[in-house]
Amino acid sequence: MITPIELVIFDCDGVLVDSERLAVRLHVAVGADLGWPLTEAEVIDKFIGRSPLFNGEQIAARAGRAVAALWQEKFERLHRAAVDAELTPVDGILEVLDTLTIPSCVASGGSHDTMRRTLGRTGIHPYFEGRIFSASEVTNGKPAPDLFLHAAERMGVDPSACVVVEDSKYGIQAARAAGMRALGYAGGLTPAQWLQGPNTTVFHDMRELPALLAQT
Repeated sequence: MITPIELVIFDCDGVLVDSERLAVRLHVAVGADLGWPLTEAEVIDKFIGRSPLFNGEQIAARAGRAVAALWQEKFERLHRAAVDAELTPVDGILEVLDTLTIPSCVASGGSHDTMRRTLGRTGIHPYFEGRIFSASEVTNGKPAPDLFLHAAERMGVDPSACVVVEDSKYGIQAARAAGMRALGYAGGLTPAQWLQGPNTTVFHDMRELPALLAQT
């Protein structure tokens, strides 16, 4: 018997806010400036869905810690400006949140400071007040299951009764590792085939989410 869904866990970037496009563009630009040229596809593969700490370690391993520190400083400064000037909600997500009746929360690799800015800028923060969890609260970020298990525990829900809405391959892997069902949003930058696999339904339009939750 399938356990009914008691909690929807949303990723933030690329699921609630359309920030991944900004992040990819900025990583490409900063990498070009600092001597590590990357294509958009390479940025999506290496960085999207991972925590800032993990990405910093990747950059340090490739270019040294001084470059990694400068990269982070430049990226964060440019990202703040881009968020304030350009950031919008993911298409269709506000309609979903307005009608969602299942308890929900956010679990993201991003920092609380970043989520306050991105979710606040797009008007989404009030939907999740007091129910926002960051990878900074756990030992291992995605694709480890730690963050999703932490969110489920804090929300008082068994992992088997949770469904995760993710747009990155690392987030989907984390959901599976946590023993949770996954809905893989392929309407952004991540190719649909990267999200496919066990206990996962891939979809392309956020407006499909209510029907998928009813079926999952």
